[in-house]
Amino acid sequence: MPASFKVKTVPVEGSEDNAMEEVLDPDFGEAAIGRVAPVDSGLWWIILLRAYCKCTGDYGLQERVDVQVGIKLILKLCLADGFDMFPTLLVTDGSCMIDRRMGIHGHPLEIQSLFYSALRCAREMLLPQDGVIDLIRAVNSRLCALSYHVREHYWVDLRKLNEIYRYKTEEYSHDAVNKFNIYPEQIPLWLVDWMPNHGGYMIGNLQPAHMDFRFFSLGNLWAVVGSLATEDQSEAILNFIEEKWDDIIGTMPLKIAFPALEYDEWRIITGSDPKNTPWSYHNGGSWPTLLWQFTAACLKVGRGDLARKALKVAEKRLSSDKWPEYYDTRTGRFIGKQARLFQTWSIAGYLVAKMLLEDPDAVNILTFEEDLTLLEAMSCPIDSNPRRKRSKKVHMV
Repeated sequence: MPASFKVKTVPVEGSEDNAMEEVLDPDFGEAAIGRVAPVDSGLWWIILLRAYCKCTGDYGLQERVDVQVGIKLILKLCLADGFDMFPTLLVTDGSCMIDRRMGIHGHPLEIQSLFYSALRCAREMLLPQDGVIDLIRAVNSRLCALSYHVREHYWVDLRKLNEIYRYKTEEYSHDAVNKFNIYPEQIPLWLVDWMPNHGGYMIGNLQPAHMDFRFFSLGNLWAVVGSLATEDQSEAILNFIEEKWDDIIGTMPLKIAFPALEYDEWRIITGSDPKNTPWSYHNGGSWPTLLWQFTAACLKVGRGDLARKALKVAEKRLSSDKWPEYYDTRTGRFIGKQARLFQTWSIAGYLVAKMLLEDPDAVNILTFEEDLTLLEAMSCPIDSNPRRKRSKKVHMV
């Protein structure tokens, strides 16, 4: 799915009077900086298609043949078999809002939150046609495995952090506690003191022998909105943001990621990216557009007070600063070094947040409640290995 389009003026084919017309030229990543693949755009399209139809009542749009085909194509691409061992989507670096090298390759939380939400939206919008039953079955299976995997293995709070600190490693077993062979030494020093006594969040990434403990705002907020996080986890995420208000909200909401990569980490992971210097742009910058996702998450959990408080912080400067794309420094005091002014999504993010607070019920076009059917399925040992049922003993060589 293209992440952007250019409007081109071209000659009208077959015209004798040199007439010109405007056409859309989609960019699937071929022209993007770094040639990054926009994995998130197809997921956002499904999510916002549902929101649009629920808001306007124009359900005829989602029932159009070409739109139904589009939904199925995206699902088939996302659900295709591959070499990966996990139900999460495996992607390259720069495949979402953070579209530059920032060490998020693998299974970044943002993609998983959007993936889960898009699967639930698609399941709701697909028409009962030939072949759809098998597709719905595959969607349900993936939803169940994905929600269990993320809730169980991405979640971190003080108790979980202490559990990781005491992990044993090199466990060869179906019943291993440390399933991903995470070394306790991976716990960063900043996190030991930063983690509050109450609250928690979803880590940024998880794969074999690697946990990215950075806090990524969009992934956590959309996990709340789409009910990828449990009710308790959702409340804990908002409590965590409230506890760490100065770090995540600061003088301009919201930090895209915390903390920033600095020194050797910045040089190695970003390749010394001059745009993603510490506390700038994707590397710990503050993005006003995230206000609308924050507001949606707050309203979902019944914490509209937090959203109103963040909006007041933004209103002190956002308009007078000419609606910048992003802000720099640890607390967001400076307008971003290369920030575009009068940025459409900064304005849109503010307006949507404002309108949601005026009509809190409108958030229902974006949110999902807990799926009780999935919850019931998750109560079974879904990660059990069928090999256990075999009577033949396995001998290690």
